[in-house]
Amino acid sequence: MRDLIQSLPMLRRFARNLTRSPETADELVQEACERALSNEDPGGIGRLDLWMKRLILSLWNDRRRELRRRGRIEQVDALRDVAGSDGRLDAEARLTLAEVRRALRGLPPEQRTVMILVCVDGLSYREAADQLGIPVGTVMSRLARGRLALIKRMKRRPTPAPGRAPK
Repeated sequence: MRDLIQSLPMLRRFARNLTRSPETADELVQEACERALSNEDPGGIGRLDLWMKRLILSLWNDRRRELRRRGRIEQVDALRDVAGSDGRLDAEARLTLAEVRRALRGLPPEQRTVMILVCVDGLSYREAADQLGIPVGTVMSRLARGRLALIKRMKRRPTPAPGRAPK
């Protein structure tokens, strides 16, 4: 139980990156926690955080399939500004982070998920592969394609004139 509580911020961040919606992310984390807590035999699950991420991913994929079947996929832009102290550097950092998030949002879900697991959550390729149920080579391929696409998207961003804030 303590491990589950300690992993909640990481699980919520993972779910938010998947769903792009704080509300939907919270629902997924809550549903995953309910399932985890109702599991009478938690033995054999290995690392709880990896198991919970896999459960969240499975719930999200189920939800997306259901929405696709009904013909409507939610397109919610839920990424918020990052809180920080005042100042030009903080403002520039927030703008850059927002641009990275927008670029990341534009990646195909398979690439975005691998990028989040490896680059944000710090999983090894093997851990990401195990969590997603795919070969390590597929993780490496998706990560490489995702990084290249992210770089291309970031290079296309407009560069503001000196002393002017970007629009």
